Amino acid sequence: MSLTRLAREVAIAVAMIALLVGGLFLHTGTMPPLVVVESSSMVHDEGGEIGSIDAGDLILVHGRNPDGIVTFAEATQANHPDFGYATHGMEGDVVIYEKNGEQGTPIIHRAILRVVANATATPDRAALAEANHRMDEPHSAEPTDDVACPEGGAWDPTLRDLDGGMGTCVLTWDVPGTPVRNQSTVTVHFDGTEAGYYDCKRPAHGNAEAYLVVHQWEPTHEGLLTLGDANRCSVDQGPSATNGSAGVHGANGIVEAIRTDWVIGRAGAEIPWLGVLKLVLSSSGPGAVYVPNSSYIGLAGVIGAVLAVPLFLDPLVLRIFASSPEREEAKRERAMDLMLKALEEEE
Repeated sequence: MSLTRLAREVAIAVAMIALLVGGLFLHTGTMPPLVVVESSSMVHDEGGEIGSIDAGDLILVHGRNPDGIVTFAEATQANHPDFGYATHGMEGDVVIYEKNGEQGTPIIHRAILRVVANATATPDRAALAEANHRMDEPHSAEPTDDVACPEGGAWDPTLRDLDGGMGTCVLTWDVPGTPVRNQSTVTVHFDGTEAGYYDCKRPAHGNAEAYLVVHQWEPTHEGLLTLGDANRCSVDQGPSATNGSAGVHGANGIVEAIRTDWVIGRAGAEIPWLGVLKLVLSSSGPGAVYVPNSSYIGLAGVIGAVLAVPLFLDPLVLRIFASSPEREEAKRERAMDLMLKALEEEE
């Protein structure tokens, strides 16, 4: 093969990949537009299942406005506009987020409920200014609730206060999709009466119900409470939200309510099996530990199909072209051209 032809083939391959990635970006609005699922926290069937999220699946990441994410609580409330909305095997959206806004492997879990500020109070701006000045010094931390909100409330730097400044002290909360309104703590029983039934897939025993219970949670700011479908009600926000929960840990401790700026996107369509090879070859993370056996079979089937289809199509296409009227006409024209050329040479 000449260098020119090789360069042309490489350029065509690169252009095709660029078109594919560009098309996915235009469709999802995020880059990268795909993520590979590494863990089993979202599985619905240990043997693997198309329609739910298994390790080794590719998931499209849609850059949807975080405020438009539908929670399990909203999707299971009969009079809510999004009642019945479901993705990946359950009600509500699945989100991809950064743990406390930190760098590292993102988490892909379902949005269970959203806490929204109701009553607020203006923070101590002078104390905040002094605390922010000290933040330039080594080993200093962000202002705490006691500093920003000496008269009570949770300091939320992402909300605009009534005085027009950024940051406010949240005194009470609302939870859309539940009866919780204007409460200083959040308690919701997902028992099918107070809120939609969320099955923990465990028998009731001791202080643990068979369904999800968020008990006297004091959110530190507005955001989402999240949970892996396979995590048996061990919410990402830990024991401060649900008794017995281990929580998801980042460098700064257990994940707090998922702020809008921590949300990378919403989980869209599932492309099963195609991420398995990446996990097998990965030198970091859990690798292929959580990949179900059925995913290996599915991946082998896809690879086999990709290899077999051209072998089947090539002779079929040649046979179709060989019997096409256009090909017969081309043969006649070529024969006529050869005859005319021969006559010209005789003359």
